[in-house]
Order: sequence, then C-alpha cells, then structure tokens
Amino acid sequence: MSKYWKPQPLHTLVIELLEKKKEKIQTDADLYQSLLEVYDDLSLSELNKTLMKLEVDGVLHVYGLTKTKRRVELAKS
Repeated sequence: MSKYWKPQPLHTLVIELLEKKKEKIQTDADLYQSLLEVYDDLSLSELNKTLMKLEVDGVLHVYGLTKTKRRVELAKS
C-alpha cells in the first residue's frame, strides 16, 4: 500500500467502472485488472473488502459464477 492517498477512493472508482461497463458482464477479475490501472498496488484482499462493504451497503451484488469467478453488478435502483 502506498503512503500517499489516491485522488479517488477505491469504492467510488469501483462504482464508476461498473456504471461505465453496464452492458457487459463484469467479473471480479476484469474489475481487478481495470482497477490496477489506477491503483497499481491494489491487493485482492483490498478489493474483496471493498466489494463486501458495497454489497452490505446495498450498492452492488456479487454472484458466484464458478468456484473462482464472481459476477459483479450494480444493484438496481
């Protein structure tokens, strides 16, 4: 983890990426690769914590596709 703050919080960037790619099925691996462009030191555990927080808050849903792949989509408002 970098000692400097990023200009955009991780949870905000996750929501923006999901809104931008609404038409495509977004897996957690695709989302992780997109986030690495901004957060080059992002770990999978940080992403999982952020996804869990957003899911508990009712912002998005995470569905298991296979044993290792998950589908991530915004909750319908």
